[in-house]
This record gives sequence, structure tokens and C-alpha cells, in this order.
Amino acid sequence: MQTQRMILWIVFSMSLLFLWDAWQKHQGHPSLFGGAVPQATAPAASGNGEPRTDASIPPSSVATPEAGRAASAAGQPVPGTAEPAAAGSGQSIRLANDVLALDVSVVGGQIERAELLSYRDLNDREHNLTLLKNQPGARYLAQSGLVGAPNGAAYPNHRTPMTPVDGGTAPHVLAQGSDAATLSLAAESGGVRLVRTYTLARGAYVVQVKDEITNVGTTPARPVLYMQLTRDGNSPPGESKFYSTYTGPVVYTDADKFQKVAFSDIEKGKATHSASADNGWVGIIQHYFVSAWIPAAKVNREFYTRKVDANLYSVGIKEPLAELAPQAGTTVESRLLVGPQDQRMLESIAPGLDLTVDYGWLTAIAQPIHWLLQKLHGLVGNWGWAIVLLTIVVKTIFFPLQAASYRSMARMKAVTPRLTAMRERYGNDRVRMNQAMMELYKTEKINPLGGCLPIVVQIPVFIALYWVLLASVEMRDAPWIGWIHDLAAPDPFYILPLVMAGTMFIQVKLNPTPPDPMQAKMMMIMPLVFSVMFFFFPSGLVLYWLVNNIYSIAQQWVITRKITQGTAAAKAKG
Repeated sequence: MQTQRMILWIVFSMSLLFLWDAWQKHQGHPSLFGGAVPQATAPAASGNGEPRTDASIPPSSVATPEAGRAASAAGQPVPGTAEPAAAGSGQSIRLANDVLALDVSVVGGQIERAELLSYRDLNDREHNLTLLKNQPGARYLAQSGLVGAPNGAAYPNHRTPMTPVDGGTAPHVLAQGSDAATLSLAAESGGVRLVRTYTLARGAYVVQVKDEITNVGTTPARPVLYMQLTRDGNSPPGESKFYSTYTGPVVYTDADKFQKVAFSDIEKGKATHSASADNGWVGIIQHYFVSAWIPAAKVNREFYTRKVDANLYSVGIKEPLAELAPQAGTTVESRLLVGPQDQRMLESIAPGLDLTVDYGWLTAIAQPIHWLLQKLHGLVGNWGWAIVLLTIVVKTIFFPLQAASYRSMARMKAVTPRLTAMRERYGNDRVRMNQAMMELYKTEKINPLGGCLPIVVQIPVFIALYWVLLASVEMRDAPWIGWIHDLAAPDPFYILPLVMAGTMFIQVKLNPTPPDPMQAKMMMIMPLVFSVMFFFFPSGLVLYWLVNNIYSIAQQWVITRKITQGTAAAKAKG
């Protein structure tokens, strides 16, 4: 009961550490407390024991014994060529608007590169961020095609060569005065002709995809359209070792809501998610960015996750089509999102997409905080000052609880010399020591836990605020003042972390000193440990903690001074 501040530090620090560790394990990274990344195994074999001829193409149906939930299914082998281990699928065609540039491969119409023109690469400021890519050690592709052909045949899929409908001569980059850029590719295989048209509107991160499917054979055809995202299980380049965000597949349906499917679970065959619905989408998220396939509404679909190859995984949707008589056709429309996790934009695209800004179990608290942050930014026009105002607003709201905590700490600090004397008087006699302490607390009307409980109540709110600042793409490339040019990057000169360390030392001095010398030393070391960790944190997060500390010091100093003056006045009257 002498160590309220120590309890607070332990609760606070362990909460953060466990959150980081949970994210690390979620995305298949080693735990902060040890353990190796799951090692990839050989590609799955088909039912007859032979290796799958093309594991990158999904089977025509998903084997899901459980209604409403599903693990990834192996299915039957599909003819085709093995997925290449490296980059370079051949010729690609550039499709671009003013915010997004895509390289579409003539092999299957795969989108093998997506460059976000409004976002710089944090590791190479001279270049824009490339989200989708197809190169050695970094594979992230958007693919679609048709399956369900009779044995010995194959419908056009993402490994089938395609031809530009216009011969490849028309421009596919948004022209001045134009509202959209389009690209159409065609392929014919297994008696089915597929014409796929990509449309990219001005200012849009969503690609409109139209698949025109025609049965050019002599027998009925019943193709199944699949849309999938294929990615390696690696963390995004430049991810910090001191904090971790989720990277991996996600599935959303109205019934089951937002479901994360870790790469490690797919690797182990333990992935569970919705099996089928007439709504929903699939995607892959990473820090600040998201890609997602979004089929048309009210269309039956099946969801799947699969291991394609060593450290290569797919999440996708299969949409069974109506039977096509010879020379009959059908048109299927869908959307592909490749862009930032801008919550307002995501809300306008499809239900549940805003949940890709992942706050975990604190979403209910974090979303109102993000809303308030946006409103404050609208007032001041600078994300750094918006963080300062947000921290002050939240701290002010919790002032009554904070004040109760500070009053309890002030009373504890006032009796610290007497507690120290008791420790010296009773030595190792714990029973008499505890009896004397309880008598002292009763006499002075001190609640030993009064300094901790009000702060413990606030911890979820402040951790939610932490995640809001960590997950908000608005912080990326956002300047504050002077040397802070990017609130999502660490302070280049470590000024904010050093100042924050100073404020933490001041807070330690303002709080009661533990009677135990070892505990007192630990309290003095804690600010140093935290400050070193914050050297590698985004400067926006450090700014939040710094403002929080300064405001807390001011509150605590005022309250402690009032209590001290009141105690002195009472003694003078007595």
C-alpha cells in the first residue's frame, strides 16, 4: 500500500507491452517476449497426394463443413502453371488518375503495382509509396478470373494471357478535362470469352471493375468468378520494433462483422471466418493502408483464405454465376479499393470498411476520439496543434478523477516521512508495521488506493487515444512546427523524447517517495526506460505524451499546493 505510483506504472507499462505483443503475434511476428516466426512449409498437395499444379488459382468451390464459419479449403487441383517465385509477369499497362497509378499485367489482368501519388515512401522520400508490388521479397497483388471449367479445360484466370481491346494504342492515363481513365482487356479459354474493363475516376482510390463473360462454346457453361488479394506474410518496410500494428487479411459481413485472419493462422490451417453471405468484402490491411475487393450488393458469395506457396497467402471471394447457354453472356460488376485508411472516405465506399482503421477492442472509445481530433483539426488547420488541443480536452474531462488521485497522492506524500520512520522503527516486523500504517491512514483519512483507482479508470481512454494517433493516416507527412515535418515519423533530433523524459522525472518528484530504497530507485529509472523507447515512436505520439505530462504536472502542482496550504493553515489554527 506504500507503492501506489509503482502499481500505476506497472499497470500502465504492462498494458502497452501486452497490446504491442498481441499485435506482433497477430501478424505472425515473434513475440516481444521471445519465440520465432512460424516457418513456411511446402505448398499443399492435392487430394491424390500430387503437388497442386497451380495453387494460386482457387478451386471452383469452397469446402466448408460449418455453416457461417470457414477455414481455408484446399479443393481440387486446377490445371495451369505454377505461380512464379519472383517478379516480372511480363508486359504491363499503366492505368492512372491524379491520385493512383496502377500497372496492370497482360497476364491475367493482375494489378501488380499500385503507386499512391499523394503519399511519399517513408524510407525513400524521393519516391511515392508503392502499396501493391510484384518483386522478389515483396509480393502483393490483386487478381481475378474464372474457375469451374470441366476437367481438362480452364476458363480465363489470372494466369491467362490477355489482349488490350483497343490494341494498346489508346491512352489510359487520366487526361486533362477527363473524368475517368479506362482499360479493357480480353481473353478466351475453355469456350468462354472474358472482357474485363477497369475504370479509374478522378480523385478515386476505388477501381470500378466490369467483367463481361460470354459462352462462345457449344455446351452450357457455369463459371465462377473469383476476386482475390495475394500477399506475402512480411511486415511492411520500415515498421518499428517498438510498436506494432496488424498486417494481414480481413473479412467483413453484416452478420459476423469485422474479422481478422492472421497469416500465421492460415499457415497452420486454423483460419476461421465467414463462409458465405450475400454481402461483405475481403481485404488486406497494413499500417495506414488497405486494399479490398467489394462485389455488388445482394449477390451470393463465398469467402476463402488459402496458402498459395511458402510465405504467400490469398484472401478472396468467389461468386457463382448463372448457367450460360451457348452464345449467352452476363456482366458482373465489382470494385477494388487500393488506398489510405481515411475513415471518412472508407465509410462512403462500403459498410464496415472504416473498421480497417484497427483500434481493436477499444474501437467504441477510439472512434469518438478520432471524430473529435478531426473537428479540432478543422479549427486549427494543423494536426500537431490538434493533438495538443485533443490531449487538453480529454485531460480536462477527466479532471475530477485526476484531482481525486492527486489529492490522495498529496496526502500520501505528506505522511511519507512518518512512514519512513515507521519502517526504521519496526524493521522486519511486518505485522506491527502494517498495523501502524493502517492506524496512520485512518487518522489522516487516507485511502491507500485512492491515488491509483481513478487513474486505472482512465487507462482505456488514454490507450484508445494512443491508438487513434498511431493508426490515423492523417498524421503521415503532417508537419507541426520547426523540425517536426512528419508526425508519423520519429523526432529526427530526439528533442520531444528528451523533454518528455524530463517531465516524467518531474512527475516522479511530485509523487510520494516509496519508503523502500530499491523501489525509489526503480521509480527514477522508469522515465529513462520509457524515454529510450519513445526515441523510436512517431513524433505525434510523443507530442501527445508530452502535453499529457505537462498538463498533469500543472494539475498536480496546483492541487498539492492547495492541500499543503490548507494543512499549514489548520496547524496554525490548532
